Amino acid sequence: MATEGSSESLVVVGVDGSPESVAALRWAAGYATATGARIRAVLSWHYPGAFGLSPYGRAPESVTDEVREEMSEALGKAIAAGAPGVDVEQALDYGHPAEVLVNESREADLLVVGQRGHGSFSGMVLGSVSLHLVTHAHCPVVVVRADK
Repeated sequence: MATEGSSESLVVVGVDGSPESVAALRWAAGYATATGARIRAVLSWHYPGAFGLSPYGRAPESVTDEVREEMSEALGKAIAAGAPGVDVEQALDYGHPAEVLVNESREADLLVVGQRGHGSFSGMVLGSVSLHLVTHAHCPVVVVRADK
């Protein structure tokens, strides 16, 4: 939330590089411009397990560095497409997107995500991450539909 003595609010945007997350960035950029809020774009990843929970262990550092570089490039491209000319703080984090964004929502005044991103099932109104955030975030959540 806005720090004590500061009127600048924080809008956190979940980004995965999908058109839906670019639409979320575009919406957040308009909101931030209108309200004077600052934006933090968050992209997270994890190495999924074959079954069950994702593993706690991490890949070798060389692999993680390569993935982090690819994720950083994807985040930069999404920001350039969704919020050109807007000052956006970039954050990369390891973990499941729902978990990372719920944690980010503790500091945020608003959390913005796209309607569906990677891994969506046809016909779902909300993706699993969006649904989790709507029910578990520590701040209001906006779910933005991408232009079809």
